[in-house]
Amino acid sequence: MRRIFSGIKPTGHLTLGNYLGAVRQWVEVDQHQADALFSVVDLHALTVDHEPARVRRLSRQAATLLLAAGLEPARCTVFVQSHVDEHTRLSYLLECTATDGEMRRMIQYKEKSARERATGGSVRLSLLTYPALMAADILAYGAHEVPVGDDQVQHVELTRDLAVRFNHRYGRTFTVPKAVRPAVAARVMDLQDPTSKMGKSHAETAGIVYLLDEAEVVRKKVMRAVTDSGTDVTYDRETQPGVANLLEMLAACTGGKPAELAEGYTAYGALKKDTADAVVELLRPVRRLHAELCADPGYVDGVLREGAERARGLARPTVDAAYAAVGLMRPA
Repeated sequence: MRRIFSGIKPTGHLTLGNYLGAVRQWVEVDQHQADALFSVVDLHALTVDHEPARVRRLSRQAATLLLAAGLEPARCTVFVQSHVDEHTRLSYLLECTATDGEMRRMIQYKEKSARERATGGSVRLSLLTYPALMAADILAYGAHEVPVGDDQVQHVELTRDLAVRFNHRYGRTFTVPKAVRPAVAARVMDLQDPTSKMGKSHAETAGIVYLLDEAEVVRKKVMRAVTDSGTDVTYDRETQPGVANLLEMLAACTGGKPAELAEGYTAYGALKKDTADAVVELLRPVRRLHAELCADPGYVDGVLREGAERARGLARPTVDAAYAAVGLMRPA
């Protein structure tokens, strides 16, 4: 059975984009067809300024939402990254395998460091080196596949390069993974800026639908969504990105096709209303189950504890083998 690994970073409240673009695929497909591990990758949240209490709170919220969305501990492994020491143990070996040039070519580092330099600031060293930790997240478990969006393909390619290089230098240790595009994923854009992806870390939140937004908040955000000049409802992301975004959201929620749905509308208002209703209904059971799980924190703690134990058991033999392969002494 193939093994997959994927994670979600607790840098903000999870959004409709996170759900439709990744989590729904994990719930409906991946946990049923693979030995799947899903992690709240909290160590990656430390590469930027953060409030410790907020990282802790968002990590627990993310784990609870993954369970509320439908991940089943009997079918998959759900855990918090920092609860499994093998991630950081392996990360250093991969830093010793990677080159400075490879790290500096990573898009996120280039973009964020350039922005900081422009204002006279600098970024944390961990922003440069975290792709090695991301590679460790994947390689520690012998994952065959990593479901990712376009913005993360570069990191999986680096992971592949490091695995091949390590195996060549020190003997076959790692499975070489591949990036896979989720078959049922949807691309959700910001409702106020339909040319930008709906992101959980954005400072402006008026265009972001969060999974825990109340129904009326969701409706208000969708009804205030930016549309386009003109009045025709057509599906054309180039000339009508706002309308296209609404049609894609509606299609993702209802199982329809954006172009076909467009034929049923003659005004933006009706499209917005139907999209708002569809999103509210999609998120209703997630919000309900999240509330139930919050009322039973012991259950969530148990899931995360058991998930970390299983993850540790899977990762430790591979990481121990990597330590031996590079020439480190075994503990007495």
